[in-house]
Amino acid sequence: MNVLIVYAHPEPRSLNASLRDVAVGELKAQGHSVELSDLYAMGWKAQVDRTDFPTLDPDTRLRVAAASSDAFAADALTDDVKAEQEKLLRADALILQFPLWWFTMPAILKGWIDRVYAYGFAYGVGEHSDHRWGDRYGEGTLGGKRAMLVVTTGGWEQHYSPRGINGPIDDLLFPINHGILHYPGYDVLPPFVIYRVDRLDEAGFEQAAEHLRERMRTLETTRPISFRRQNGGDYLIPSLELRAGLEAAGVSGFSLHLK
Repeated sequence: MNVLIVYAHPEPRSLNASLRDVAVGELKAQGHSVELSDLYAMGWKAQVDRTDFPTLDPDTRLRVAAASSDAFAADALTDDVKAEQEKLLRADALILQFPLWWFTMPAILKGWIDRVYAYGFAYGVGEHSDHRWGDRYGEGTLGGKRAMLVVTTGGWEQHYSPRGINGPIDDLLFPINHGILHYPGYDVLPPFVIYRVDRLDEAGFEQAAEHLRERMRTLETTRPISFRRQNGGDYLIPSLELRAGLEAAGVSGFSLHLK
């Protein structure tokens, strides 16, 4: 497999950097090829602005989706964005690795998504009609590929449990797993999450590293999260509401979108 790791942590001596090296080493040991986008080391530009659309008339009001669509169609996106899109197309699997900051990914990684996921590339793809609402949520440009998150957090695992004060970790990561990865077509694997990383000793690191190696060894075989496919018949089109009666008794919220 060709694996792309998009990595977001500013400190080269961090636990995240050590875990990244563990993942890369194990993937290569298993015969996979690995590309790495180290966003801080690359000096990745996070914000979307007019400079992302060089052919946009200076007198035209910036409408990001429309400008993104026009630039993608004209092959006029900036070189840094096109290079990352090419990496995504080459990769059979994508890993996003980041520390959980304020319940989400670091801004630089969100900026990578904002800029690389151009209209016509990751969204705005496919037929939109009364029978089909685009190629997304299980279909799309990146369909047939695998993706997963590698996440570190300082909180206790119990803090992210179903009754924990921070909310269930699967709910917190749902907008990323479902809205960023499943949306353009990825089969999304369960995330790899490490808790209480600020208090991790050497023995704890070795245990976490071995668990991560096992996830890398099973990257091709791990069963994806059972997200419903938008165009698989479970949703009414064009309202995109789940058809009545498909959910288990008492299920609501994000869990509705799991089979």
